Amino acid sequence: MLKIGLIGVGHLGRIHLQQLLDIKEYNLIGFYDTSEDRAKEAEKEFKIKYFSSLEELIDSVDVVDIVTPTLSHFDCASAALKKGKHVFIEKPITNTLKEAEELIELRKKANVKAQIGHVERFNPAFLAAKDHCQNPMFIETHRLAQFNPRGTDVPVVLDLMIHDIDIVLSMVNSEVKNVSASGVSVVSESTDIANARIEFKNGCVANLTASRISLKNMRKSRFCQKDAYITIDFLDKEATLVKLRTLAKDEKPDPMAVIIDTGNENKKKQIYFNQPEIKQGNAIKMELESLAHSIINSEKPKVTIVDGYNALKVAHQIINKINRSNKIN
Repeated sequence: MLKIGLIGVGHLGRIHLQQLLDIKEYNLIGFYDTSEDRAKEAEKEFKIKYFSSLEELIDSVDVVDIVTPTLSHFDCASAALKKGKHVFIEKPITNTLKEAEELIELRKKANVKAQIGHVERFNPAFLAAKDHCQNPMFIETHRLAQFNPRGTDVPVVLDLMIHDIDIVLSMVNSEVKNVSASGVSVVSESTDIANARIEFKNGCVANLTASRISLKNMRKSRFCQKDAYITIDFLDKEATLVKLRTLAKDEKPDPMAVIIDTGNENKKKQIYFNQPEIKQGNAIKMELESLAHSIINSEKPKVTIVDGYNALKVAHQIINKINRSNKIN
């Protein structure tokens, strides 16, 4: 079993703690938190050892699970990597690109595994639909959340939109060509609503919208490609595939089928609707299990530290575009 320690027992940290206790590949040694009151409360509730110092926790484990506010990711991760520990870092990888670049170098030097917590990669709906997405050329995402003070230490781009940035980058096999964006601060001191357009060198365009002051929660993405339209509902864990097939010249379609008349008698298309089987599961548990398997089997993590860097790089391009636009206005 891998000895693992948790850093941060806030709202998400407690969820991680519960999942770690249920993963057979891990032996949860204990946790550390900067708040002594919060730590003692968690120690009493979960009967898990509270380490009073970060260094003591890191020295006692093989793997460190970092679930702290973004601004502290670098300090926690660099301390662990310098001690040769495997790390799991909640998204976003760090606050700045320079910090992320340094973590990449520290990981190489330590020759350990590092995984970033882009949890939507493990969403059951995404897992069921992703193989049907082949060379998407237009992508649209909406990630809306009701206001919660937690997370407002960073712009909505780093808080929410970065999930979709990572998904889009994982699905488009091309380099980013151009980024444009706009956003506005409404409740917090940083951007609360943002819209971004990402253009890729292969011609694909992704339009991303994120808000943390919505009246309802929504996490939907749509992928359009040749003869197919795929929708993924990350919140309700549902996926729908709409595919087109060109009918043979003399083929008689099913009388109940939906047919598109393209204007060419020999190129009628039939629409197929399909909902792939979705195997339910806890995405946080799956991502933590994934790291364990990559360590045990010496495999590349599902979401690498470079993936985390790439998502952060695009996120900062979006933030910079928003800041410039707001200064001009």
